[in-house]
Amino acid sequence: MSVVHRLTAGWLVDHLSFINQCGYELCDSFAHPGGVTHNTSVTSAEDCHSISTLTATPSSSGGPPYGPGDTIETEGKRPKMRYVFREEFFDISKPHIAAAPEEQLCQGCPEVTLTERFFDCCCLLILQKRKRKCVFNQGELDALEYHSKVRKLIWEGTLHLVQEGLKSGFLHHTTAKLSCRKNNVPQRIVCGLAELCEMAKNFPAVNESDHQAVHVLEEETASAEQDLLSCVTENSSNCAKIIVLMGQKYLVPPKSSFLLSDISCLQPLLNYKKKYDVIVIDPPWENKSVKRSNRYSHLSSWQIKQIPVPALAAPNCLVVTWVTNRQKHLRFVKDELYPHWSVKTLAEWHWVKITTAGEFVLPLDSLHKKPYEVLVLGRVQADVKEAIRKSEGVLPIPEHQLIVSIPCSLHSHKPPLAAVLAEFIKPDVECLELFARNLQPGWTSWGNEVLKFQHIDYFTLLQNE
Repeated sequence: MSVVHRLTAGWLVDHLSFINQCGYELCDSFAHPGGVTHNTSVTSAEDCHSISTLTATPSSSGGPPYGPGDTIETEGKRPKMRYVFREEFFDISKPHIAAAPEEQLCQGCPEVTLTERFFDCCCLLILQKRKRKCVFNQGELDALEYHSKVRKLIWEGTLHLVQEGLKSGFLHHTTAKLSCRKNNVPQRIVCGLAELCEMAKNFPAVNESDHQAVHVLEEETASAEQDLLSCVTENSSNCAKIIVLMGQKYLVPPKSSFLLSDISCLQPLLNYKKKYDVIVIDPPWENKSVKRSNRYSHLSSWQIKQIPVPALAAPNCLVVTWVTNRQKHLRFVKDELYPHWSVKTLAEWHWVKITTAGEFVLPLDSLHKKPYEVLVLGRVQADVKEAIRKSEGVLPIPEHQLIVSIPCSLHSHKPPLAAVLAEFIKPDVECLELFARNLQPGWTSWGNEVLKFQHIDYFTLLQNE
């Protein structure tokens, strides 16, 4: 379970555990009386031995024919191949920037005097940094005002969750591990998905009447680029699949679907004819650091408003949007974007990033970056009867909750929301993530880098005997 502890303040979440519970296990390659379909063989990036993927027929009980780790006594079998995410990407044992001793989380909540000192020093620090004679600009004043409102909630809630994590042993007061495994982390994993989406604009137009709306991963593991870009791709089996795209291998978890495209090629998602009860959005917000880094493309506020959320959302759909700590973006979501989509804002939650020892990865009162990010939750407005029917048996959205986790060291790898949202939605609902960079079972994912963190080099191959 990815939720380690649930308290009134929120959740302590194990992101790595969630990934590894997604079922990245390739089915055995042998003739099985329950019925199997052999797929094209692919080569593992780890051991260069040929393996095959297959689709197993579910058992009569409706579940998978066997569970992870189970062994099947069948002549001619091969060991199962199971992939796990490389745990070194979550080995955040030290803060990115250490806080002063009196500001550290486990020392207890700072008194008002510390907060006052923080605000008194802010102007001086900014003046020293910029070497200019001026006061805060409006954006900085807005950020300070917002931080002052949420600071106590974040500090106290995180403290309680961290204390539980330390008691249970999930978090631990230890010095940084002396390990050489970071030397084995790929320095640059080749992933040209965004470039592929640019290429897609030059592909010949697809006649919708002659083309399937869904591409199911069954017998072919190597897919044509145009097939993946022109329709939603599904892995409806109980096993993971490996697909080869532009010469690179990507793992697709079971019971997942995705569309690899950019915002100019969203029609295949609309052709999928699904209405979603949960839509999570992680927009590539426009800001100066993104422009400087060229790490990924950004969208203007006007472009984000063009995303057809109303056409994708079911009545009373829960919409969750990740927002940077710029107040300009937060105001835009609440005052413009959600009203444009007929979404009523219900709550603001925060994702708080900590180390394996339970420290903030950045000082809570850091002027440059904060150790938290904002999520804005809302619901698509529906008629009263429909809203009551959809909300029966689920809890109302609380105004403020924390999702506390050890962050992945890979840029923009957000923590999973499926487990924390489970209290507020009915089971077996349709879920969609927009601007996704990874896949998860039971969800449809869309984005121009939707397979980015599914690259096989982010995983380690285990072999179950």
